[in-house]
Amino acid sequence: MDNTNIVLEMKDISKSFPGVKALDKVSLTVRKGTVHALMGENGAGKSTLMKCAFGLYHPDEGVIKIDGEEVTFQDARDAMDKGISMIHQELHPIRTRNVMENIWVGRIPYKKIGPVHWVDEKKMYEDTKALFDDLDISIDPKRSMGELAAAHCQLVEIARAVSYGAKVIIMDEPTSSLSEAEVDILFRIIRKLTAQGVAVIYISHKMDEILQISHEVTIMRDGQLVGCWPASELTQQIMVSRMVGREMSNQFPPKVHTPGEEVVLEACHLTSADPRSFKDVSFQLHKGEILGLGGLVGAQRTELMESIFGLRPIASGTIRIGGQEAKITCPQAAIQKGIALLTEERRATGIIPMLSIEDNLVLANQTAHPRQYDGGKLFLNEKKRTGDTQKYIDSLAIKTPSQKTQIQNLSGGNQQKVLLGRWLLTDPDILILDEPTRGIDVGAKYEIYSLMTQMAANGKSVIMISSEMPELMGMSDRIMVMCEGHLSGILDGKTATDEQIMMLASTYEGAEEGDIAK
Repeated sequence: MDNTNIVLEMKDISKSFPGVKALDKVSLTVRKGTVHALMGENGAGKSTLMKCAFGLYHPDEGVIKIDGEEVTFQDARDAMDKGISMIHQELHPIRTRNVMENIWVGRIPYKKIGPVHWVDEKKMYEDTKALFDDLDISIDPKRSMGELAAAHCQLVEIARAVSYGAKVIIMDEPTSSLSEAEVDILFRIIRKLTAQGVAVIYISHKMDEILQISHEVTIMRDGQLVGCWPASELTQQIMVSRMVGREMSNQFPPKVHTPGEEVVLEACHLTSADPRSFKDVSFQLHKGEILGLGGLVGAQRTELMESIFGLRPIASGTIRIGGQEAKITCPQAAIQKGIALLTEERRATGIIPMLSIEDNLVLANQTAHPRQYDGGKLFLNEKKRTGDTQKYIDSLAIKTPSQKTQIQNLSGGNQQKVLLGRWLLTDPDILILDEPTRGIDVGAKYEIYSLMTQMAANGKSVIMISSEMPELMGMSDRIMVMCEGHLSGILDGKTATDEQIMMLASTYEGAEEGDIAK
């Protein structure tokens, strides 16, 4: 590689937080016009390193150079002004404003008419349209962000990063909410950017994507640099062993459960109160079963599961739990019926960032921690709260300095484990997992898979929404596929192929009654 082509150099970067050293003399070299993948288990330090590169954190030690000149970022805006942009894994668009306002927020163009300055909407529209045309993005600049799917929000965020004239764009799990077709669009945009000399730092746990799109791969472990290699020299197996420090021959744990005949949950002709959502969906969930739920973006999988959990109203149809009709109009009713839901967006609808791990973990099961009277005042049983929290920190291998650490300071994978612990503490009979391994490293994925199979072996039932085909086929006893709000078919997990799943996910012709009843 040509060392004169270096656009970003980070040398011996160290960063510590109370009780933990997140980075220990980590170095990273990124070249112009390349895709540089950054890999590692959750908690390896990837996000911390990138936040140092983007001015969100100030490193305790080390040097950052752009085009050979040493820089010190005061904040993220300073980093953007110097040519570094970052697209975060958890998107936070201003949903009440339109697309072009989101692109130019903080840089809105104005025109002066008399003594008054007015927003120059014509220029903002034209600039946005030109930007989208250059990137081959087909989104109306005047459309409200609140109307866009997560995949389109991702494309808008990429365009916003490009609009700063970035030399380096950091993409943190950019395909976590994209379908295969949308991933192809993203990769086309990335290749167009690199052809123009822009460097992309690509953080992902999807190894097939890494091998497809990247030129170089840097791997981190436990806050330290493992090494950097040309992507052409790597395989998935090599990357996994270097990430976790051990060989992992199996992606999925052996199945130690056999689904029973007993039906624990039955949905009969469920139709959403939202006319744009799911219609006439029927299925059964058996005791000790892992039921996969597949489909493309917009298939209404999440909406269906949230309705069963009482988060969304149902216009018609019935839900039966253990053969008895259940009226579930709120999450509390669902929890009382033995149902738990791990939501898709952990930051938006899962964690409470400013609260501790303990507060987040016991949140759904406060009644299990009896109040104690002391001078007429009510107190939670802190000893029991602490004991329950430590139980799941240990059993789920949550990496944290203490129970009192704010959950926002944990890596994404460890946040996900806390949320899993929250619902396991309620001892549910039915656990609904919505994209449970999104943004999770290969080691943590295996731990979550093992937990799912163990729950099924113990007679619990799991519904897993997943957009990852290998995950659906590797973990599910049966796979239920939805298309545009309809149930399009149910496949046997042992014999299902990705072609069958994709066919059902993209074309609805009406599922057979026999399939639904399986």
